[in-house]
Amino acid sequence: MPSPLEIAGYVFLALALAGCGYQLLAAVKIAAFAARPAPARADWPAVTLLKPLHGAEPGLEAALASALAQDYPGAVQWVFGVQDAVDPAIAVVERLRGVNPDAAIDLVVDPTPHGQNHKVANLINMGGAIRHDLIVLSDSDIAVAPDYLRQIVTALGAPGVGVVTCPYRGRGVTGFWSRLAAMGVSYQFLPSVAVGVGLGLAKPCMGSTIALRRETLARIGGFQAFADQLADDYAIGAAARALGLESVVAPVIVAHTCTETSLGELIRHELRWARTIRGVDPAGYAGSGVMHAVPLALIGVALSVGSPASLAVLATALICRAWMLRQVDMAAGVRGGDWPLAPLRDILSLALFAASFFARDVDWRGVRYRVDRQGGLERI
Repeated sequence: MPSPLEIAGYVFLALALAGCGYQLLAAVKIAAFAARPAPARADWPAVTLLKPLHGAEPGLEAALASALAQDYPGAVQWVFGVQDAVDPAIAVVERLRGVNPDAAIDLVVDPTPHGQNHKVANLINMGGAIRHDLIVLSDSDIAVAPDYLRQIVTALGAPGVGVVTCPYRGRGVTGFWSRLAAMGVSYQFLPSVAVGVGLGLAKPCMGSTIALRRETLARIGGFQAFADQLADDYAIGAAARALGLESVVAPVIVAHTCTETSLGELIRHELRWARTIRGVDPAGYAGSGVMHAVPLALIGVALSVGSPASLAVLATALICRAWMLRQVDMAAGVRGGDWPLAPLRDILSLALFAASFFARDVDWRGVRYRVDRQGGLERI
């Protein structure tokens, strides 16, 4: 009769096999993003692109420059916002103004507070500068391709669509820890979005991109309605769906700039993300534990003392994982990913997944918050 440890080993090996199936499914769904159609419209309406800023983080200038380098036939207004008159991001915006003298760039400097979510407070302050009816807001650390606005506006023009978002991969710019963080975004988060959307199980709305019409924003209460929300991006999408509008994912993958310089910074950042996702979809988040096929298989191997069957499961998990990593890199147009670090990244991901169930607070730009059951923030 098998011992309790052996039974536990079989459980972990079964979970690892389920994770292998997940990896294969994710690889198929991600491949669909690589074959996006060329955007085509008869008209290209004017767009206002909002970029709330906080500090001159590494990679900021390159990310903002990519937003300015759009191959978009219509008029574009870029609005950058800060809440501190001495914020070093102002100098970055001024340099970009000098490089792009013909671009319609507005800079809003306004320290007025609104609720606990400082990014939303920044957006509220920027709202008065918006000139156009189509609004695209995007986090400061997002880098985009030249056809980004074409893709977003095309998706927003479909009948019944109220909000458009897009998935993102990671891009590490500050060394080892940022590369490890980028792998978590590319190889854990992005596949989960692809599977959730592909199976119709998720309706994400992500800070990487939120595009909507001015009328829609007004109907959901403006940015003011989300001033105390941790997951403000998801809440905006949910509010639009409550009006009977669709929220859709555009077929374009943008790049999230990862700037972590230490293990502690990486853990704090990812626990905040995990706490946010768990608050939005508790059941889905709990079920996502099976995606960690390789570390689950390693635990199964250890508990079964390296039996031939457990080693076969581990080999299968490694092969499925490698194929999915390749599909992610191909879809995102990335060459030479950090594949040798994948087992370490996967072990760290499983550890953070387990730790997230015990996290009651979040750290956001050095400030601690308690999150209530509705996703509201209370400063500690």
